[in-house]
Amino acid sequence: MVGPAQTHRLESGGLIDRSAPLGFRFDGKSYAGFQGDTLASALIANGVKLVGRSFKYHRPRGILTAGSEEPNALVELRTGAQLN
Repeated sequence: MVGPAQTHRLESGGLIDRSAPLGFRFDGKSYAGFQGDTLASALIANGVKLVGRSFKYHRPRGILTAGSEEPNALVELRTGAQLN
């Protein structure tokens, strides 16, 4: 079952493992995801729309590509993070 914070996630299907939940922090807030999620898919499932701002005019930027080539967000992995 999808938790209340993940209102934008389908109840079934996809390539995530719903039996393996995980937690993460983004922009100082805690969120939940599942094994197999990308950062983009977990943020979208949690209703996060703003992932950065443009350098020059600071206009809001959302998730565009949902892949590692995402041009609108810079991400830093810290202690406890595991690269797969």
